[in-house]
Amino acid sequence: MALGYSYVSQPGNQSNRLGLQGADASFTINFSRLGITTDVGYARASNVLGTGRSSSVLTYLAGPVLHHTVHRKFDTYVHALVGGAKVGGPILTNDGTILLGGWTTGYAWAVGGGVEYWATDSLAIRTGADYLRTSFYNSSLVVQGQNNIKTTAAVVYYIGKPSRKRRLLATR
Repeated sequence: MALGYSYVSQPGNQSNRLGLQGADASFTINFSRLGITTDVGYARASNVLGTGRSSSVLTYLAGPVLHHTVHRKFDTYVHALVGGAKVGGPILTNDGTILLGGWTTGYAWAVGGGVEYWATDSLAIRTGADYLRTSFYNSSLVVQGQNNIKTTAAVVYYIGKPSRKRRLLATR
C-alpha cells in the first residue's frame, strides 16, 4: 500500500505544458517478483489561462508490475497499467475564445517504472515516472490523445510481508 505526491506534466494550449500537482495511492499484491497493482491519482493546477478555473486529471489504473532487480536496500520495478481517466479544465479554441469548463472521461494507460528504497523490512520510499496517455479536447474542440508525464514520490507500507532478508534469499 502506497500513498504519496504526484506531479503530472500535461499538454497545455499554444505548445505550453501545464504542471498539475496532487496525490497518488496504490495497492499491490506481489507474487515473488511479479505482482498486480492498482493506482488512483488526482492532480490539479489552479488559474489555468488566467481564468480562475482549474485543470485536473483523475486516473484509475491497474495492471502487472515486475520487480526485476532486488537488492538489500532497493528494488527497481516496471509496470504497464490500463484503465480510465477524467480530464477537465478550460479550453482555448482556434479563434481565441476560452471555454471555462470542458471535461472528458475515457480510456487511459501508463507505462513506467521506478525505485523503492527500503527503510525497514516493511517500509519503503518509492519514486517513479510514467508515460501517461489520456484524452482531452484540442483547440478545434475534438477529443484527441494527450501525452503526459507523471512522476510520483510515495511512502510504501507492506502489510503482512515476510522478512526482507527471507525475500532476498528466496529470489536468488
